[in-house]
Amino acid sequence: MKKEVGLNIKMPEKKCSDKNCPFHGTLSLRGKILQGIIVSDRMQKSVVVERTYLHYLPKYERYERKHTRISAHNPPCINAKKGDKVKIAECRPLSKTKHFVVVEVMKK
Repeated sequence: MKKEVGLNIKMPEKKCSDKNCPFHGTLSLRGKILQGIIVSDRMQKSVVVERTYLHYLPKYERYERKHTRISAHNPPCINAKKGDKVKIAECRPLSKTKHFVVVEVMKK
């Protein structure tokens, strides 16, 4: 079963039987769409995505660099690896810490 997820995202070429895949399973997407770099792929079907951003400090009139780490589900049909730049989309909670799913690998 292949379905359109409602975003301007290319469908993966590989097929999978993961029920938590937005393309081949029953998982629906909602909310935020973010970009980041994978810093860890050691978990099964999960990755840690790091986002870097600038935060303004009014007292010093300067910016500081900050980062946040987000756990995301990595479907077998996408199979993103460490160092890849990916696009993640918000979904229903999949576990205690996973609320996002990888939908596209932008750069290997």
